[in-house]
Amino acid sequence: MDINKITIIGGIGKNGLPEKVERFDLKMGDIISIVGPTGCGKTTLINDIELFANRNTPSERQILINDEPIPDDFSFDPSKHPIALISQHTNFLSDLPVGEFLQIHAKIRGSENTEKMIKETLDFANQLTGEAIIRETAMTELSGGQTRSLLIADAVIIGHSPIILLDEIENAGIHRTKALKLLKKYDKIFVFVTHDPRIALLSDFRIIMKNGAMQKMIITNVEEKRAAIGLKKIDDVMLEFRKRIRAGEEITDVVFGDQIKSLATSYDFYLKRKRA
Repeated sequence: MDINKITIIGGIGKNGLPEKVERFDLKMGDIISIVGPTGCGKTTLINDIELFANRNTPSERQILINDEPIPDDFSFDPSKHPIALISQHTNFLSDLPVGEFLQIHAKIRGSENTEKMIKETLDFANQLTGEAIIRETAMTELSGGQTRSLLIADAVIIGHSPIILLDEIENAGIHRTKALKLLKKYDKIFVFVTHDPRIALLSDFRIIMKNGAMQKMIITNVEEKRAAIGLKKIDDVMLEFRKRIRAGEEITDVVFGDQIKSLATSYDFYLKRKRA
């Protein structure tokens, strides 16, 4: 079954009242964010999507594919399930080497050139994580960031999942800017649960959650996209400090001052462009 879009039809919040966002569509190529304070129901929403809720969960939401109810084989046959969920608490139970794990998955998926798929998957994953993942490493020895980087790459490259749900990847030390840049190359639906303003502002739109309910949908506008560019500069400075600290360097007044000056220069350039 080819998926052109999925539709989320609102249900009720924790207070039993109907959600203010009655429905929204996700089309192939869309990148969206789900935002809101801790405990507001963000993870519940992506779980409803992943489970193809059909008014049978506490939220009473319904998920449609191409405006139709979900076929039973999508829900009960793992080989046909079109959604990959990368959660915050993903851990490997298998102690297989990374390369062997990817090879098995590629063969199960019927990949013709497994070696090419493995290489592409590792190349993708290693652009997201600070410490390179090598084939010989046991799955259980990977860090949290490496684990999620590998699972994202695996879902995109080998799994060919058309819909990928990512739960707070910013907490795993994944390079967010590279992740978004890489994901935009693929014609898939990406849904981020996030507290990260840059991810939210680089999404096509975002769903605001409160009290277990979808309260509002905001389409990213031109000013927000400009703000995202400024946030990238701040993010780059933070990444530079993190890199130096991890390498055992001391942060001197000169180093700190240089980084702050670079931010100021970037902001001045932004203001000049805006006035122009």
